[in-house]
Amino acid sequence: MGFRSGFATIIGRPNVGKSTLLNLLTGEKISIISSKPQTTRNTIKAIITTDEYQVVFIDTPGLHRPRNKLGDYMQKSAISTLDEVDVILYMVEATDKTIGPGDREIIEMLKKLSTPVILLINKIDLVSKPALLPLIDEYSKEMNFEHIIPVSALDIETKELVLRETVKYLPEGPAYYPADMVTDQQERFLVQELIREKILHLVSDEVPHGVGVEVILFKEIPEKELIEIHANIYCEKESHKGILIGKNGEMLKKIGTLARQDAERLLGSKIFLKLWVKTKEDWRNSDYVLRELGYK
Repeated sequence: MGFRSGFATIIGRPNVGKSTLLNLLTGEKISIISSKPQTTRNTIKAIITTDEYQVVFIDTPGLHRPRNKLGDYMQKSAISTLDEVDVILYMVEATDKTIGPGDREIIEMLKKLSTPVILLINKIDLVSKPALLPLIDEYSKEMNFEHIIPVSALDIETKELVLRETVKYLPEGPAYYPADMVTDQQERFLVQELIREKILHLVSDEVPHGVGVEVILFKEIPEKELIEIHANIYCEKESHKGILIGKNGEMLKKIGTLARQDAERLLGSKIFLKLWVKTKEDWRNSDYVLRELGYK
């Protein structure tokens, strides 16, 4: 068998563990992670290359009913990948006792495609094996999946298992990307996402979904072995701006410190990071702002 190469997309409802799986597969922090739903907003490619194959995994936003133009973009972004890949990894949660209406909608959509679909039942570390069997049985009756694989996106053994099954559906052909490339995302996008991840972790529930991040300066300074990065954090309400800045600027400082530390690990360089918080009311419904933030 010759060298195989191709594309696999990871889909599912918000917060089922798609980004966690992507990071496990690559061994790198390609996609940000949060316990809050709809963390991923763009389709993100992660590339895994060995002597035998190259598989390009596409992490997509969680499939949900859009409530604004950003949500509409996220939905279209996720669905647009389904006809363009060699295999679909459809992820659900083992903690669901039955198939919910959201997953039934996704299954009906998948039935219309000719693309092979592997079902990954994630978070098996949170349930007993006997509790998992009825769910596997229900899904197997709902659709003829190529495989149904119980996994934990936190378990390193999942990596080999998912890769082995995915590669079976890749055609023979040359690599699409250089062997040392792990993502197609630009560095400034990765930094934007790291800043947004810290906001998701640190700030109360009502604020994060109304937050967007734009890197406005990304300047390498070789003589200082330093990258200078300036970024705007956009929120939808003045009250949210106060929360993001915090008393005496403490919250913004904490966001910046944690984002800088992760960015330095990711980029392998010292970083000077400067953040500003700005209010743009209802920016998630603004075509102009969505384009500026890379969502169009």
